[in-house]
Amino acid sequence: MSKNEVEVTHIHAAARQIAFGIYPDMTEHGAKVDDWPDIWKHIDAADILVIGTPIWLGEESSICRMVIERLYAMSGKLNDKGQSIFYGKVGGAVITGNEDGIKHCAMTIHYAMSHVGITIPPQADCGWIGEAGPGPSYGDDIDGEPAGFNNEFTQRNTTIMTWNLMHLARMLKSVGGYPNEGNDRNAWKAGQRFDYENPEYRA
Repeated sequence: MSKNEVEVTHIHAAARQIAFGIYPDMTEHGAKVDDWPDIWKHIDAADILVIGTPIWLGEESSICRMVIERLYAMSGKLNDKGQSIFYGKVGGAVITGNEDGIKHCAMTIHYAMSHVGITIPPQADCGWIGEAGPGPSYGDDIDGEPAGFNNEFTQRNTTIMTWNLMHLARMLKSVGGYPNEGNDRNAWKAGQRFDYENPEYRA
């Protein structure tokens, strides 16, 4: 992405103090420290969000799930069209580990991202897993070479995912995101349907 003049920010969630919970700022709900509001500023400004996680016991890590829960905490926020604040963003997943589960973890991460409003392009996951059981993690030194770096399957899927993320992000940005016809939350009244008699919402 950087080679294609896409500005990239890497946030290592394990090195940050992210509080558990589903509110935008958990210091307002009892947490002493919460780095999420600062992290959210970067996500809010981004057109592309890629979540990376190791596999533990066949699932994504607890830190990954916590990040997803905090994304969910922001899902009540709306853009200027009355849509989810995540509309117009695209998402992908990078999975590593030494046991099976890349597709399973990508499936649950992609569903969560899609549910809050992030668009998932085709082939939006990539990963590397070594031999089943104890062994090196991606990037670990093996005889002077980083594990997994020369894996053709990983390189191919990472390349395709990256380009599809950039393609879709550009497509959405160039047309101003999704039309708000039929998906404007502000047009929805409790117990009522969209006002389709209003020309603004008429198909």
